[in-house]
Amino acid sequence: MADDLRTRFTAELKTAMLAKDAARTSGLRMITAKLKDADIAARPSGVDKIPDDQIIAMLRGMAKSRAEAAALYRQGNRPELAEKEEAEIAIIESFLPQQMDEAAMQQAVRDAVAETGAQNVKDMGKVMAALRAKHAASLDMAKAGPLVKAALGG
Repeated sequence: MADDLRTRFTAELKTAMLAKDAARTSGLRMITAKLKDADIAARPSGVDKIPDDQIIAMLRGMAKSRAEAAALYRQGNRPELAEKEEAEIAIIESFLPQQMDEAAMQQAVRDAVAETGAQNVKDMGKVMAALRAKHAASLDMAKAGPLVKAALGG
């Protein structure tokens, strides 16, 4: 999938350039530059190209930082800059897998608790590890944490 994402980035960049869509071209160039940086940073550990789960994590981080920046721009009464950040978020999110809805997330937590045999909050790490292993791409771990804690009676 990593190559699929990389191929999609390149294809979408070419399409945006041909359409003379400056905002999308800029956003896609930003993504490919960040990906190149991540690949270079991984080289000392013997990895030539980072795997897809790390690409998705990188994209999530980029979206999160832009959402924080947009909120700060709105507080600072700079709506034009906030809109630019939000446009970049839309571009980034177009490459992310669909997130689980609340009901699916609760079901995944129940399944992980049953699968790991977790009894109390001390077992939360095992449950979170099981969730990450099965649903890393489609599950927001920050939202899953409180659900796991509640399921374990914490």
